[in-house]
Amino acid sequence: MSADELETVRRILAGDSPGILPAGAKTARPGTGIRDDRAPDAPDPVRAAVLVPLVGRPEGTTVLLTRRTDSLSTHAGQVSFPGGRMDAGDRDEEFTALRETQEEIGLDPTHIELLGRLDTYVTRTGFSVTPVVGHVRPPFELRPNPEEVDAVFEVPLAFLLDPANRALEKRLFEGVERLFYAYRWQHYYIWGATAGMLVNLVDLMGRWVANGQPQR
Repeated sequence: MSADELETVRRILAGDSPGILPAGAKTARPGTGIRDDRAPDAPDPVRAAVLVPLVGRPEGTTVLLTRRTDSLSTHAGQVSFPGGRMDAGDRDEEFTALRETQEEIGLDPTHIELLGRLDTYVTRTGFSVTPVVGHVRPPFELRPNPEEVDAVFEVPLAFLLDPANRALEKRLFEGVERLFYAYRWQHYYIWGATAGMLVNLVDLMGRWVANGQPQR
């Protein structure tokens, strides 16, 4: 991503992009909303943060994702962003996202430029997750933690931006039918909170593309 493209994305995430929003678009600042998927009587959620890594590849921007190992106690085998719960000593969600990313996949924070936040996503499993968007500059080395990460892969942003690749699916959960977004990329199935965060991201990025900005 060029310096101009990064500045455009940064302005979109900051809600400071006059002339970019299409007519009739919502003007609420990104990262200030809360998407709560819990039951009404659920206990207070645990604070967590994830990194939404936009990788600046020569052939186009990609989004880096992981597949969690099947042995984990929560969200086993699911596709997710690198991240996790906040520790008592973490000064903010950005610190948590960078720390957890380094612990999970070995990505050094010196390769990451933070751009802003997406809306907080409160999951049914009791986590209040803040997605922190970052630009990742190649080349970089990854060292996935085998106890937590089964695979690391990248999905082209252009694929995610195409509405034809986004599905709205339903599943019966504890006797209640629930709707959720999903993407299928190669042999990976991306759904739940991760897909919801991607939808938040690509809806914002759609403003960029709709106004003739490049996708690379």
